[in-house]
Amino acid sequence: MKKKLLLFFTAITSVFTYAQITGNVTSNTNETLPFVNVYINDTYIGTTTNEDGNYTLDINKTGNYTIVFQYLGFKTLKKTVNILKLPFVLNAKLIEENISLSEVVINSEENPANQIIRNTIAKRKDVLEKLNEYKADFYSRGLIKIKDAPKTIFGQEVDDMLDTELDSTRSGIIYLSETISKIEYQKPKRLKEKILASKVSGDASGFSFNNATDVNYNFYNNTIELGNTAISPIADYAFNYYKYKLEGTFYDDKNNLINKILITPKRDNDAAFSGYIYIVEDQWLIYATDVTITGKRTGIPPIDLLTLKQTFSYSDTDNIWALISQTIDFKYGLLGFKGEGKFTAVYSNYDFTPEFDAKHFTREILSFEENSNKKDSLFWEEKRPVPLTTEESTDYLKKDSIQLVKESKPYLDSIDNKNNKFRLGNILGGYSYQNSHKNYRFSVDSPIKKITFNTVQGWNATLGMQYTKNYDEYKRYFSISGDVNYGEADDRLRGTIYARYRFNRINKRFISLSGGVKTEQFNSLNPISNTENLVSTLLFEDNYMKLYDKSFVQGQFYQELFNGFTLNSSLAFERRKALFNNSDYVLVNEVRDSYTSNNPLNETDYITQPFNTHNIAKLNINTTINFAQDYLSYPDGKYNIPNRKYPTLYLAYEKGFAATNSNYNFDQFKARLRQRIDLGNKGEFEYDAQGGVFSNANNIAFMDYKHFNGNQTNVKLDGSYLTSFKNLPYYTLSTNNNYAEIHAEQRFNGYILNKIPLLNKLNFNLILGAKAAFTQDNKPYSEYSIGVDNIGFGKYRFLRVDYVRSYQSGFLNDAVMFGISF
Repeated sequence: MKKKLLLFFTAITSVFTYAQITGNVTSNTNETLPFVNVYINDTYIGTTTNEDGNYTLDINKTGNYTIVFQYLGFKTLKKTVNILKLPFVLNAKLIEENISLSEVVINSEENPANQIIRNTIAKRKDVLEKLNEYKADFYSRGLIKIKDAPKTIFGQEVDDMLDTELDSTRSGIIYLSETISKIEYQKPKRLKEKILASKVSGDASGFSFNNATDVNYNFYNNTIELGNTAISPIADYAFNYYKYKLEGTFYDDKNNLINKILITPKRDNDAAFSGYIYIVEDQWLIYATDVTITGKRTGIPPIDLLTLKQTFSYSDTDNIWALISQTIDFKYGLLGFKGEGKFTAVYSNYDFTPEFDAKHFTREILSFEENSNKKDSLFWEEKRPVPLTTEESTDYLKKDSIQLVKESKPYLDSIDNKNNKFRLGNILGGYSYQNSHKNYRFSVDSPIKKITFNTVQGWNATLGMQYTKNYDEYKRYFSISGDVNYGEADDRLRGTIYARYRFNRINKRFISLSGGVKTEQFNSLNPISNTENLVSTLLFEDNYMKLYDKSFVQGQFYQELFNGFTLNSSLAFERRKALFNNSDYVLVNEVRDSYTSNNPLNETDYITQPFNTHNIAKLNINTTINFAQDYLSYPDGKYNIPNRKYPTLYLAYEKGFAATNSNYNFDQFKARLRQRIDLGNKGEFEYDAQGGVFSNANNIAFMDYKHFNGNQTNVKLDGSYLTSFKNLPYYTLSTNNNYAEIHAEQRFNGYILNKIPLLNKLNFNLILGAKAAFTQDNKPYSEYSIGVDNIGFGKYRFLRVDYVRSYQSGFLNDAVMFGISF
């Protein structure tokens, strides 16, 4: 106990021991002022106060300094001090700013804020052009708290699910992390970051996910990425989304006139901010922002409200207004959880003439210095620009002190013993056994969970089992899984086994071996799920799922050979056998035709096999190319960020050979392009185009044909809207000749519906779609659809409805599709 108290008081007082200039900032009424900008005059060397109003400013040597204290709503204060000895304590009291409107403005017939915003919009591109390159120091701290948590969720104890202890009010910190890094920027939009120090509360070997790229919010761009694309209040088309009001003016410490402008969205559900933007008169540049946006507007339902504050500082030397601090506050609530979070960022020590060489910037946009997560408390006490609050210090001390306990074998064994106990609920949810000390886990699926029905097997159930062993803090792992399936109608027991070993998380190389016997859809992409088939079969006697029997053994290799280029290859040996219907059971016996046959070539033929039983070897070589792909290099893995400016290209070669029936041998070459294009305030456009060429494939088995992903159930539960047709029978267009297909969707994200009175209250999103399929054997098939998503109530809005019309040599039919969209 004495040791813990000593550590606590050491942490509280160490800020004052190691920091160079420290102090506390309050108002003239002695109220604490959080997130006040504190910096050396005419430089970008600075910091901000924490929630308790405390700050630390890193000064390397004694001398005369002018320290600036800047805070929205208060007069900027400058203090000139002669520092003879370090550390040095400098407190400050700030006086509220006198914000007023001139009589000329009050009596003006024209809204003066509109002209200010027009001038700022006209200057927007010049600002983006001027900021060509720079270097800076970056500090980030992230904090997420639960303020109120339920005791159980879906029958599970919440306290067992969380890696944190909640107090008697059901509150607690669930995430606290810091980073110190160097950032570098060069046009066009190349931000590179090297993290020098990373700290995660309760995880001494953890790496923070706070980084500069994720919080690089620039209001000089037309849009800002916050879930949905939010519209900047100084975007080229901002007047379509905002109303402006000049609430007052004041002068900063450099005698610049600052305009305080209230921004208000014109419509309820537009992705637009509320709050204030401060504009420098005559220069027409941003002095500060203090804006909020709801989760409903951003497309992040759990978020209740998000507040974004930015403060800029001007340097006479560089003639640039640069961002020096940013805070992101949010409140959230979902499934009974309520909480809040804050991410603080401090930018300092800008260098606007870094003179990068031509090869300095690569596709690696984030890296970590060696041992960046091993910095001791003395390093953080000296280098941390924003002091910890008492709550944060306590969380670090508490979680770091119990981490050793939590990593000990007795503790891990006690937790495992508790979690490994079999409970009655495991019959429905499945059972798992784990050994946390040795990093392995074994689980068994619920036998009830995977009961389904099809006309080949009748009622059938699958029992699955999995074993996973992790190595090197989850960088490598070995897993083996298997399942046993029994069908009552065909009285057949089938089973498969799958083993996989991953070598690392950098190039993600793995090898796998699998084999067994199973039923498989003729279209291996499984266009109809077991759930969809069960409902359509038992309730409507529409047995769309067509199956064959496959015995197989397969080996697979996967690796990212170099950045953006991935190879995925497999070699399999298969025995394929036709299957027939064995069940005519229905749940609702309507006066309708009987089930169709299991022959996808002729659904009225219950006797003829669609193919002869045969053996065949299958080789698949697939490559994925992401052009100009950026990536984050974490010590424990590589995280890829595809470049939306370019499509992703897929190239593939498939070969069937050594078949017992030589007619079943074939070759197929495939290509595919897929891209999602951000259209700013107009939403996003996404397309998927693919095609293929068969060779020596005149008489191949039907499962080796090209099958288009159709739909006949009028529902879509897996969310794969882009890559499947909405109203195409599953095997109508199947071909063993050359083919092509294209899918396109335009998601307007409120661009249209939010402008229509009454409809804009619903917060629905309009989606237009077009699809087409081309084969040598059939005339082109096309579909056109109009739909809406984001349907639901409150924060639970995941439903989508589409109306689709199909054409092939004229109008075919139409349908309404219901589904889930995330």
